[in-house]
Amino acid sequence: MQKQTKSRLYRKEMIYGWLFILPPVLGFLFFTLFPVLYSFYGSLTDWDGLGQFNFIGLSNFKELLSDELFHKAAFNTVFMMLGIPIGLFLALLVALGLNRGIPGTTTFRVIYYIPVISSLAAISIMWSWAYNGDYGLVNQFLDMLGIQGPNWLMNKYYVKPAIMLMAIWKGLGYTMLLYLAALQSVPRSYYEAAELDGANGLKAFRHITWPMVKPVTFFIVVTNIISGSQIFTEINIMTSTGGPEYSSASVVFYIWQKAFDNFQMGYASAMAVILGIFIFIVTLIQFRMNEKSSYES
Repeated sequence: MQKQTKSRLYRKEMIYGWLFILPPVLGFLFFTLFPVLYSFYGSLTDWDGLGQFNFIGLSNFKELLSDELFHKAAFNTVFMMLGIPIGLFLALLVALGLNRGIPGTTTFRVIYYIPVISSLAAISIMWSWAYNGDYGLVNQFLDMLGIQGPNWLMNKYYVKPAIMLMAIWKGLGYTMLLYLAALQSVPRSYYEAAELDGANGLKAFRHITWPMVKPVTFFIVVTNIISGSQIFTEINIMTSTGGPEYSSASVVFYIWQKAFDNFQMGYASAMAVILGIFIFIVTLIQFRMNEKSSYES
C-alpha cells in the first residue's frame, strides 16, 4: 500500500514537472529549432519567399565566396565589434568610481542607465541629428574647440566609428551596473589584508578586483559579441542605404536587404547560416578560453 502511494506520488510529481518544462520546450521547438532547420534548408534553395523551393545545393554558399558586398558587410561587423573592449574599459572605470561611495551614486546610476532602457530606434534618430554635418551638436561642440567636424554619417571613414561611439554610449549603463554589482560583492577584508601586506592600488586591482569581476567580464564579452554580430537597427535608421560605399552595412543589414528588398530568401538564409556558425564558433572559443583561464588561476 505504501509503495503504491509513493508510486502514485512520483507519477504525479513527474506529470507536474513535465507541465512546468513544457512551455519553454515548445517555445524552443517552434521559435528556435524549427526556424533554424527551416533556414538551413532554405539556404540550399533559390526560394524567393513566395514561390516553390528549388533545391540548388551549395550554390548560395559558393556565391558568397565571391560576393564583395558580403565581404564588406562581414568586415564592417567585425570592425564595429572593436568597440566592445572600449565599452568594457569605460564601464569598469565608471563602476570603480561609483563603488567608492561618493555622494549621488544612486543618481549617477540612474543617469547612466537611462540610455539602456530607452528605445533603440529613438536613440538612433537622436544620434543621427547629433551627427548631422550642418547643424549637429557634435560638430557644434567641435567648432567651439576650433575643429572642423566631418559629415559623420556620410563619410566612409567616420561612419563606423560614429556608430561604434553611439553603441558604446547605449550599452555603458548596463555593463557598468553589472560591474558595480560584482565590485560590491567583493569582501572589504580582502583589500584590508592586501593593504596590511603593503600592496598598492594597482596590485590590489590586479590580484583582487580583476579576478573577482572576471566571471562578469566573461558574460559581458560573450553577450556583446552575440549582439554585436547581429547589429541592425542602428545601421538601418542612421544609414538607411548601408552608408557611403556600403561602409556601415552589417551582415544582418545585408541579409535583410537580400531577403526583403531583393526577395532572395535562399541567399539570405545562406548568410544567416554562416553568421550563426560564426557566432557559435566565437562563443565556443570564449568558453574554452574561460575554462583554461579558470584552471590556470
